[in-house]
Amino acid sequence: MKRTKVVDALKCTDFGNDINVKGWVRSHRSSKAVDFIALNDGSTIKNIQIVVDSSIMDAEELKSITTGACIGVVGKLVESQGKDQTVEIQGSKVEIYGLCPSDYPMQKKGQSFEYMRKYAHLRLRTNTFGAVFRIRHNMAIAIHKYFHDHGFYYFNTPLITASDAEGAGEMFQVTTLDPERIAKSGTVEYDKDFFGKKTCLTVSGQLEGELGATALGAIYTFGPTFRAENSNTPRHLAEFWMIEPEVAFIDKGELMDLEEDFIKYCVQWALDNCKDDLEFLNKMIDKTLIQTLESVVKEDFVRLPYTEGINILEEAVKKGHKFEFPVTGWGMDLNSEHERYLVEEHFKRPVIMTDYPSEIKAFYMKKNSDGKTMQGTDVLFPRIGEIIGGSVREENYQKLLDEIEARNMDMSSYNWYLDTRKYGSCPHGGFGLGFERLILFVTGMQNIRDVIPFPRTPKNAEF
Repeated sequence: MKRTKVVDALKCTDFGNDINVKGWVRSHRSSKAVDFIALNDGSTIKNIQIVVDSSIMDAEELKSITTGACIGVVGKLVESQGKDQTVEIQGSKVEIYGLCPSDYPMQKKGQSFEYMRKYAHLRLRTNTFGAVFRIRHNMAIAIHKYFHDHGFYYFNTPLITASDAEGAGEMFQVTTLDPERIAKSGTVEYDKDFFGKKTCLTVSGQLEGELGATALGAIYTFGPTFRAENSNTPRHLAEFWMIEPEVAFIDKGELMDLEEDFIKYCVQWALDNCKDDLEFLNKMIDKTLIQTLESVVKEDFVRLPYTEGINILEEAVKKGHKFEFPVTGWGMDLNSEHERYLVEEHFKRPVIMTDYPSEIKAFYMKKNSDGKTMQGTDVLFPRIGEIIGGSVREENYQKLLDEIEARNMDMSSYNWYLDTRKYGSCPHGGFGLGFERLILFVTGMQNIRDVIPFPRTPKNAEF
């Protein structure tokens, strides 16, 4: 008999007919006459109840079906008398695929997320992580659908590159050279390396994405990026996914409109398509989750110049608000706690901060006429801080050249990038959204390591 997924079985009304379900046991309890097995196959947060008459199989075999075991069941679909369930299966045949001994790390009890990170290969089977990764899938679908429906082209940028898009130097090197030989000789012969030059894993597809935008008009990238930043925080990963749209002929106001519309679309998609998982997370992880998501969709985002934001923070300090990282005035780079104060306490809704000092932003951003600030457009969110980093790009060849030189960057790595300003330059802009930060917000989870299946962090590259 063909297998029916649990998500479909729970909606089925074909009562009295046999059905075949397969999955992993969430719980097993016995009464005098029958056993009750809660079965889940990952297709939904909800389990289906299997009622097993102990007469249909050996008592010891039935007893061996414990939490985590994998089984297949054929039985009659009936209306359920139990609470919070509409259907159940009266099992007539149970097939055991894999038993699960008592040392199974994901027993039905409240383990900490830190504990579960040690077993990232098994934590995927728990209710919480099933919910998180179904939502992650839905967010990926929403992203592709939004951009496709708005006339953007999906554009693939290289993972191996010789240029540092952020200019920060925090990159993982890619090489086929023998490190022991280098250590002995003390020199790195890049001309003998695989690519004949120093290459690294990308920190962003933006620069190459700009090439796509100047040919196709509007593109977006969606792929893995890498930062060799030694940050052990709940908000940083060494390997993560980025969404980076880039649009020709867009100005700062239109860019902010795009950022707001896009992120509201993604949040609304979650509310419309992940109802069961969100309700579970709202109950178990963050009791204000759904309310927060709905408020983000309803509220207009505040558009706040950096200078005004600094004034608000300084005023907060004068009134006695204590920040862990001091507010040092104009020119400072905002910390997550500063961003969250503006969003959560002052405005109580998302903020798009604009016009940052040029010194604290990347070389490619377009300067304002004051010569001191750049047309950055960063979206700040509750609980997260910065969720989107965006800007209008400098389209003037000489101004961009001057900025690269002023920052002592390696000019030879950016000649191809400068060509976009030399040959038919156009105004353009875009933004980067860290996919995991979006998932962190939508799920209410507290640590970014818990919204990617296999986190890569300092001193950790398991599985």
